[in-house]
Amino acid sequence: MDQNASIIENAIKSSLGIIEQDREREIISRRFGLSGQKETLEQIGELLNITRERVRQLEKAILVRLRIGAEEGHIEDLPAAEKLLIRNLTELGRVARTTDLANKIYGPKATAADRAKLTFISAISSNLTALDENDSYYAAIGIAEYGDAKTVHARVDEVVAVIKKHGEPMTLDQLDEALNYEHPDHIKAIASISKLLASLNGLWGLAKWPTVNPRNIRDKIFVVLEAHKEPMHFSEIADAISKSEFRRKNVTIQAIHNELIKDSRFVLIGRGIYALSSWGYKRGTVADIITSVLKEAGEPLTREEIVKRVLRARKVKETTVLLNLQNKQLFSKVDKDTYTLAPENQ
Repeated sequence: MDQNASIIENAIKSSLGIIEQDREREIISRRFGLSGQKETLEQIGELLNITRERVRQLEKAILVRLRIGAEEGHIEDLPAAEKLLIRNLTELGRVARTTDLANKIYGPKATAADRAKLTFISAISSNLTALDENDSYYAAIGIAEYGDAKTVHARVDEVVAVIKKHGEPMTLDQLDEALNYEHPDHIKAIASISKLLASLNGLWGLAKWPTVNPRNIRDKIFVVLEAHKEPMHFSEIADAISKSEFRRKNVTIQAIHNELIKDSRFVLIGRGIYALSSWGYKRGTVADIITSVLKEAGEPLTREEIVKRVLRARKVKETTVLLNLQNKQLFSKVDKDTYTLAPENQ
């Protein structure tokens, strides 16, 4: 057991040690999941042959006694654990999701029991604030001086409101300009508690926005192209996804190609090369693009000008454009090097 784990374990033993009755120690241990599995009031009541309400009453009374014992200095090893948590919380931004704090203290393989021990310590310490999980917020722990649960949740709601009003993902620097915090890391810590927010590639946005929380392959393709800001071959897109921060990155090149074909957000502009339709690219063959170019011009154009405009929309060879211009059913030559639409195509 490493030093951090020992500090936490000693604090747990000292805390449980001031509880006189075995049944009460059992209730606290099972309610917090100190052995790995958090149990409900009903489960504990059935085990101990008492009502759910009685379990709740006992839990509340035990925690009150533990908090008083902590404040009066009767829990010998608790101060060391408080110091450890506060030091790590300071580095994380003064408040953090319980999962993140546990991973920092125990390492990336922190267990449910590890997280439960931190939650228990924060629940009995007057120097820490425990924040319960619900539909809007993740379970979290904060430094008490930074505010109680209500205050922290209000700060989270403020960050969510700013992002909603902005209407698109924001960087921490942008959020820092809109909010009054000592450091952008404090905003990051607050934002990470919200279940309504998500982050990707340094951007924070609403969890329902695919740009920060892509839920399927198509969304991931969109995020990759949007970040790259120029057309990519589908194999390059697959490689970018495999190297990304996405949670699920194992996708085949064929799956990428299939999704690119199906989604109207993506336009094939060359051999296996795709761009976003939002960049101004349109679907269609080279002949379709030439037709569009001539219709938009409203007048005949030289061969060189047609090639120039088509190549802005398609990654093809110049000879491919010239070959398509020879289609007399679609295009008419009005001069030596000048073309317009065929009469039946105008």
